[in-house]
Amino acid sequence: MNKNINALYKIAQKETRKIIGLMSGTSLDGLDIALCEISGSGENTSLRLSQFETVDYSEDIKNEIRKVFAKKNIDFQHLVVLNEWIGILHADMISNCLQKWNIPSQEVDLIASHGQTVLHAPKFLHQQEKFPNATLQIGDGDHIAVKTGIITLSDFRQKHIAAGGEGAPLAVYGDYFLFGKKGENRIMLNMGGIANFTFLPASLHPEETFVTDTGTGNTLIDLFVKQYYPEKSYDKDAEIAQQGIVNQVLLNNLKDNAFFSQKFPKTIGPELFGADYVKAALSKSNINNITAPDLLATLTRFSAETIAEAIQYAVKSSSCQLEDFKIYMSGGGTHNPLLVKWLKELLPCQFHKSDDLGISGDAKEAVLFAILANETVAGDGFNFGTQKGIPSVTMGKISFPD
Repeated sequence: MNKNINALYKIAQKETRKIIGLMSGTSLDGLDIALCEISGSGENTSLRLSQFETVDYSEDIKNEIRKVFAKKNIDFQHLVVLNEWIGILHADMISNCLQKWNIPSQEVDLIASHGQTVLHAPKFLHQQEKFPNATLQIGDGDHIAVKTGIITLSDFRQKHIAAGGEGAPLAVYGDYFLFGKKGENRIMLNMGGIANFTFLPASLHPEETFVTDTGTGNTLIDLFVKQYYPEKSYDKDAEIAQQGIVNQVLLNNLKDNAFFSQKFPKTIGPELFGADYVKAALSKSNINNITAPDLLATLTRFSAETIAEAIQYAVKSSSCQLEDFKIYMSGGGTHNPLLVKWLKELLPCQFHKSDDLGISGDAKEAVLFAILANETVAGDGFNFGTQKGIPSVTMGKISFPD
């Protein structure tokens, strides 16, 4: 037997596997690195987060990614070299963390790398009949495996698309296994650059479970903070937005898009919700000048209302009551007090953080990719039924170190 296949076989048989989950989202903040100890699989998954760190992207890294990020027309050569470069950078970041944590790489069984999304193109968005849903994440898994010496799973989203999905959101697999609780209706709300939630009914029936994007989370807020205040990367504690007044005409025009009337599940990205989207809404509203506080207040309210309306619709469709649901928040939006305040006003639910369930909200997405890798290597397969958007497949391409 090939030694790499033999090593993978032994990892699959372990009682507990040490898996590093990686996540770098559309906010381009940096790389989340979560070292998890995982036993079991599927509904019997047990996980302990033993180490976590976010390694910030330098401005140089962010600028190189922005050259191709969410753009139709790019320098193709730059995309190609960036794929290798990001893989090498992520490998170095992992190695540095392991050294800091005093953990030899030989003790880590697997790396689960989401990669860096540079374009998300569901059919709804690209509207080219002969082409399928598509998405692209860069940061080559072979480079990570070779540089770290650790078997690496990467490029998870392609299998999801191949099996009929849109490549996102993938959170449902980990959310269901880790956070589903019989007798308690839960919504796992992640507010990253794009916001999404997993609907976990008290019945825990797989076919009643679903996941969907709701629209923008932090991406537009961060984008216009950067435009107004180049020295800032985000509106810390919503200090700027809280000084502003929501422009209702602009808000209505921001919400006037076919995406919001699409059926669940659905996915989207900054490819739609970018600077041009806001500029078009400003023009339609006949607004030539708007202060930074007013624009940021309106964009924050835009995120709050579209998240709330999506959750309201999902709960109504389930014949349950909003008051019966607990919402567990994660992602950068959890740290935005104005966004959270408005969500609590709009939704009469009990609000918590995913931290209350034992997983840091900042680490949650990286942890979920570790779960996906665990399922691919050690899972028995799990059937989510025939509902759209959650194909019952294992995901991730496997790269060996040699």
